[in-house]
Amino acid sequence: MSPLNDDQLRQFAERGFVVIPDVVPAMLLEAAMQRIDRLVEQNPPPADRRGFHFYWEQNPADTDPLVALLQESRALEIVQSLIAPLALAKLEQLQVSLNIPVWKHRPGGPHIDGIRITEPSGRPGTFTLLAGIFLTDQTASDMGNLWVWPGSHNVAASYLREHGPDALFDIEHPTYPMEAPEQVLGRAGDLFLGNYLLGHNMGGNTSAVIRRVVYFRLQAEGHRARWRDCVRDPLLEFEPARTALNRPR
Repeated sequence: MSPLNDDQLRQFAERGFVVIPDVVPAMLLEAAMQRIDRLVEQNPPPADRRGFHFYWEQNPADTDPLVALLQESRALEIVQSLIAPLALAKLEQLQVSLNIPVWKHRPGGPHIDGIRITEPSGRPGTFTLLAGIFLTDQTASDMGNLWVWPGSHNVAASYLREHGPDALFDIEHPTYPMEAPEQVLGRAGDLFLGNYLLGHNMGGNTSAVIRRVVYFRLQAEGHRARWRDCVRDPLLEFEPARTALNRPR
């Protein structure tokens, strides 16, 4: 039985994202928080820094407590079920994303990842799925929440079907018509899953807490060879979501 129900799969297909509650247990969260504490201690943000501050880990070890958030929790099973029958490729990178208050910021629009910095071949840095694990609660707006533009993955795919997949380079900051944005809410231990083409951005933080999220930019095996097809068909690597969308309600 799939860990995602039809409502969750349809939400992912139609809106481009879904938040799954209570995925990561407290023990793994605590170990990850301690790991981030060490990162901050070793390389602290500037004293006057407000807003976003990132730490990137390339080819992280399986023993890393940050990797354990994905690989030793239900998150891995959930991700694999979303891309079945495809398999998940080896993890290449993770991002620790901090949002330091007080930052009274409201994004003017969304962006799509991986376009500005290409791979050595010149290929844009597309991937299959953005997975984010909340380490701090974001139960109200303006707590450093991720902003998303629901359904924008479908708009992007329509644009790229019309203009060709290489037009992806022109829409890092898309301006085509989209639904109004919303702020993603969740609690520590929740799992955010977003389609690669979903427009998103970071919002302000007027709370008293530094927001912490760990993001994984995940690829299904073989993604690099079919990226041009993926950006024109946003469910190409998400057959269970497509099946649920087409199932009678």
